[in-house]
Amino acid sequence: MSQKSLLLTAKQGSFAVGTTPIPKPGPGQVLIKIQSAALNPVEWKIQAYGLFIEKFPSVLGSDIAGTIEAVGEGVTGFAKGDRVLNQGTRGDNNEFSGFQQYALANADVTAKIVSSLSFDQASTVPVGLATAAVGLFNQGKSNSAGLYPPWEENGSGRYAGQPIVIFGGASSVGQYVIQVAKLAGFSPIITTASLTNADYLRGLGATHVLDRKLSAEQLKAQVSSITSASIQIVYDAISEADTQVAAYDLVSSGGTLVLVLANSIPESKRTSDRKIVNVFGNVNAPDNRATGASLYKQLTRLLENGSIKPNRVEVLPNGLQGIVDGLKKLQAGVSNIKLVAHPQETA
Repeated sequence: MSQKSLLLTAKQGSFAVGTTPIPKPGPGQVLIKIQSAALNPVEWKIQAYGLFIEKFPSVLGSDIAGTIEAVGEGVTGFAKGDRVLNQGTRGDNNEFSGFQQYALANADVTAKIVSSLSFDQASTVPVGLATAAVGLFNQGKSNSAGLYPPWEENGSGRYAGQPIVIFGGASSVGQYVIQVAKLAGFSPIITTASLTNADYLRGLGATHVLDRKLSAEQLKAQVSSITSASIQIVYDAISEADTQVAAYDLVSSGGTLVLVLANSIPESKRTSDRKIVNVFGNVNAPDNRATGASLYKQLTRLLENGSIKPNRVEVLPNGLQGIVDGLKKLQAGVSNIKLVAHPQETA
């Protein structure tokens, strides 16, 4: 049995739709028939800069929503036809990736989709939410601020009255950081964004939206006018060189800056009393798996009660082939929207 997959043919090579075998789920795994696969900026960067992947042809794609096609040994709680979402593994193992018609998934980090969500909406959740959740709540690991998870018992509201600053609130990751920060009780929740997105971000839980075009000095002054409390957590969901420096400047002594890209803060600026962590937001990674399984156990409930809301969606035409143009569009820049493809509609 074969399927259609979007293949990255070589390092910095071109994309081409080809055929690959449909895998069979092993113990603890499920096979998902992928209805919607969302795109992420890292995917055009992998192609353009030759990052991360060494084995080709490679299938990319980490945001998956679809139906259970088959269930592996030992898996309980899932049956054929269940609507689910899952995070793929970004080309490290093609059988688990999203830019194809079928993918394997680890059952403990797969969650059922509530009936009120479409496959398109559900596909916007995995990567953004994982990056937000792992960056803040992956306790005891070096890639996280190590806070107590708000989805666990006695976790909701635990950080009430403590401020958090989020750079890039309208990005996919930024939107989920706002939401999990709200769940954890942080207040005020201050974010930078284009002011055209201010109302939308306040609807997710941001208390203050500051213009992303403010200088570092102006930003610091505005944050100081909002809160006089010590800022122990700053999450930079953009993590470009200039945002990293501005974000680090806001962190109080004893606090943590969470970055989604490599640390580029000059050594001369760093001090030993402020921690910098780099998040790798994949719930399948060994260091993240326990936190991921804990989150996915509660995810259906969080989606159902509206604690976690999906990103806005734009659907790409032409199935898997449409991803190629979609990645170019992502590279050019999109705001407050997640691009989603339908693998089953591939010609």
